[in-house]
Amino acid sequence: ERTMETSVVFLLCISALPGFSQGRVVGEDEAGFAECNVFFPGQVPPEGFTEPFHVKICQQYKREPRFATLYSTKDKIPLYSAFKYTKPAQSEEESWLVEPQVDDPEHDLHEMVHEADVVGTVANLGANQALTSDYVGSGYERGLLNPSLLNEEDFQMATYTLTNAVPLSPALSKSWHRDIGRVVEQALAPHCSKKDHLYLLAGAIPSSVRVKGKVSVPETLWLAACCDAPQGWSMGLVKKTNDENSLEDLKVELLEKQLLAGVNLFKGSCGEDNQSPEKTEAVLQAVSQIRSGEQAGTGDSEEAKDSGFVRKVAGIIATPFIKLLELLIYVFVELLKLVFYFLWHVIKQIAGTVLNGVCSLWNGTVSYLKAISMVLISIPYDVGRVIVNICLGFLQIVQDVLSLTYRILRIPVGFVLHLASFPYHSICAIPSVLKDMATGIGGTFSLVVDATAALLHGFYYVASHIVKRFVPKVSSDE
Repeated sequence: ERTMETSVVFLLCISALPGFSQGRVVGEDEAGFAECNVFFPGQVPPEGFTEPFHVKICQQYKREPRFATLYSTKDKIPLYSAFKYTKPAQSEEESWLVEPQVDDPEHDLHEMVHEADVVGTVANLGANQALTSDYVGSGYERGLLNPSLLNEEDFQMATYTLTNAVPLSPALSKSWHRDIGRVVEQALAPHCSKKDHLYLLAGAIPSSVRVKGKVSVPETLWLAACCDAPQGWSMGLVKKTNDENSLEDLKVELLEKQLLAGVNLFKGSCGEDNQSPEKTEAVLQAVSQIRSGEQAGTGDSEEAKDSGFVRKVAGIIATPFIKLLELLIYVFVELLKLVFYFLWHVIKQIAGTVLNGVCSLWNGTVSYLKAISMVLISIPYDVGRVIVNICLGFLQIVQDVLSLTYRILRIPVGFVLHLASFPYHSICAIPSVLKDMATGIGGTFSLVVDATAALLHGFYYVASHIVKRFVPKVSSDE
């Protein structure tokens, strides 16, 4: 637990290492895990895990698939991890990662990264997967389903992801990794003629107990093995989490019944009809011998329990001092971080001031050179424009002189012409005048005659009207 807390303290200071694991989240509508189908016999993944919160992840490292995981976003633990047994490597330092696409499927990041590197950039981080903070101070460790001790170097780094971890007590985590390591290395691998045909499924059955109300504590850990060889076999192992020393071997069919209804872990040559009874019996005997040896070792360790009791008492007494020391270390680290941040802020301010001064000087120099260049370029243009304006002014003066001369000369010429043409216009106008006078006299006489006739006609009309009105009518007989 102290190691885990220390790793959390320094988590923000650790940068991502090159070539870290990549993970690919696969939708439920796809037939399998794409590149990760190589970790299943016949490239057929287990069937029967059809809940909408079951997320398939192809765990990758250095752009190559390393193992496959079925993750429960509801329980925030993996239901199983599928992998092949490879030559173990020396233990690597833990470097825990998260899978951004489990929480944010629309995120453009398609690789596993440190949790601190994606805080604030991944939407709903921790909504569907467990985070380091879910384990800190809980009393549980991040137990690997696919143990790093069963993988070679490149594969080993990829196992340290929170999508491959379940909450286990320190003692249970230690016994689980010890048991699965011994069984695989001493019983399963030696009885599979083709080492690369040994397929392993390590899983967990969730319980209602949850760490900090989020991450489900498994009630059972299980391992299913399949040797897809001419003389094939399959078997299962079950460990109850309430008993760290328990380890039960059983057939895969019986293991499937303890899981979800309709689950089928293996197909093909790992089926019951295609198995070699001799090989299966040999594997079971080897597992039984390993389990018996562990029980004997447990009996021999009874004598050490008394001394262990003394160590526990000493641990209880020393715990407050250890916690105080941890607190002092934490305060010291925080003070160092505060000093570091202060120095960084001061350096950043000084550097910013210097850079601003340099930028201002550079901008002023550029502006000055630009202004001088514009002035130098405009001098020939201005000189040419002055010369053109002088020429245009001279031409305008010449034009005005000519126009004035024309106007002065035009006045007497026009007068002489009008004076010379007066007699001609006067003589030619006499016939027109006489004609107009004759027309006027004739019109006057005609007007008098018409007026006289109209007047006589009027008198005649009046007289006839009076006669008709006042003189009585006389009949024709009279």
